Amino acid sequence: MGIRQRIVPLAAALALTGGLAATEAAPALAAHPASGQTKGAAAAGGTYLYFNKNQSNPSNSRLYLMKSVPNAKDKVLAKYRAGSGNGGRNGKNECAKLQGWLPNGSYRVTGHTKRHDGGEGGIHGYAIHVEDKVCKNGRTPRTALFVHSEMNVNGTQGARQPGRDNPYRWDGVRDYYSLGCIKLTPAHIKNLFSKADHYGWPKRLKVVS
Repeated sequence: MGIRQRIVPLAAALALTGGLAATEAAPALAAHPASGQTKGAAAAGGTYLYFNKNQSNPSNSRLYLMKSVPNAKDKVLAKYRAGSGNGGRNGKNECAKLQGWLPNGSYRVTGHTKRHDGGEGGIHGYAIHVEDKVCKNGRTPRTALFVHSEMNVNGTQGARQPGRDNPYRWDGVRDYYSLGCIKLTPAHIKNLFSKADHYGWPKRLKVVS
């Protein structure tokens, strides 16, 4: 979902979502996805996003910006730590709405903006929107899916709020938890936007585990 989440009471669960990526010891496929293994992720020479979910620690997964290379291994243009899922009992259940991480598969990137305004409690600032996905049970849709961070609409950080979490301020590693979206630090998502502006914006997201 596009609203962030931590392991908190239900009322607080209506905050912002985020994303997830694999560890530094991620499989070779994550670091260097071969063009044959990612066939259909991007047109020849195009870019795409590749998200490898970390089974042992979903909040320490990896998101890659990739360039498709015909007849060779695709090229890693950038990689980032990311998170997806709320870290709780259903955090790795792709069919658990507002709790589990993104379902595996290919997604169409439908748009991006530096000034997303999700309204009260919604995602703000830098955001990449991807299409909805029905999870592996064939029935449950996962909707409002984004790659995003925690920030104000204009990309600045919200004020520190002693004793409680500000969903528009990045306070630490627990901010990688989400309602299912892919979540990056503010610095990393801004870097991703800069890289995509330079190399070309990806039209697909590939999610694996």
